[in-house]
Amino acid sequence: MSVDIEDWFQVGAFETVIDRADWDSLEHRVERNTDAVLALFDEVGIKATFFTLGWVAERYPKLMQRIVSAGHEIASHGYDHARVFTLTPDQFRDDLKRTRKILEDSSGQAITGYRAPSFSIDQRTPWAHEMLAEQGYSYSSSVAPIRHDHYGWAGSPRFAWKPVPGSDLIELPVTTVKVGDRVFAAGGGGFFRLLPYVLYDRAIRKMQKDDGRGAIFYFHPWEIDPEQPRVGDAPLRSKLRHYTKLRSMRSKLVRVGREHVWGRVDELAELEREWAQ
Repeated sequence: MSVDIEDWFQVGAFETVIDRADWDSLEHRVERNTDAVLALFDEVGIKATFFTLGWVAERYPKLMQRIVSAGHEIASHGYDHARVFTLTPDQFRDDLKRTRKILEDSSGQAITGYRAPSFSIDQRTPWAHEMLAEQGYSYSSSVAPIRHDHYGWAGSPRFAWKPVPGSDLIELPVTTVKVGDRVFAAGGGGFFRLLPYVLYDRAIRKMQKDDGRGAIFYFHPWEIDPEQPRVGDAPLRSKLRHYTKLRSMRSKLVRVGREHVWGRVDELAELEREWAQ
């Protein structure tokens, strides 16, 4: 189980209409929404990994401490949600270092995991995994092995793999299900929120029956916040994806939490390491 901690205005869908320079002047809802997620996890008995923006941890260090105190893992989601393929290798290295220091200073926990914003490690960034290995990360969960208009690395391995020869770094792709010759997203996020619960449940059970592997589920704190501000000048497709079915998300999360067994991503990484190729 994983949560990508970013506020409503930091999502990729709005990156062309909300300037980073304006972030501090906007209404911040990430702390209260993440506290609501912590309460939900306590209710259903889940320990999870919180992939966190350095920008958020810098402003809400006590939130990081509450996450750790509740038994969850903190991992890196980059500093300010810049997609990896928009950075140079040197910029990516600097982003990794900066974010890790902020997260470790605020949480008191060693940071060993990383998730690229918008799953933006793909064929355009052949150096990214090498940089993560160089910086001592144990695992990455940064690849979506699907075709998508915003992200995706179609044809990449669907399950844990070792992207850097001679390194223990493993990549844990977000979960997919194979139906015939096609691969579909089955890892949560918008797929989970927009479609009927039964479709997700069938997809994840089919993957486990066919492939016998653990699933990686993700969502965002803003997805349980139906009262968040509306971005009127965003593209219609982005607004539909972002705002649809926010009110039903919490009850679906409670259901998926109770009907499946979940743990932290670092725990899954250790279980999957022997499978990784």
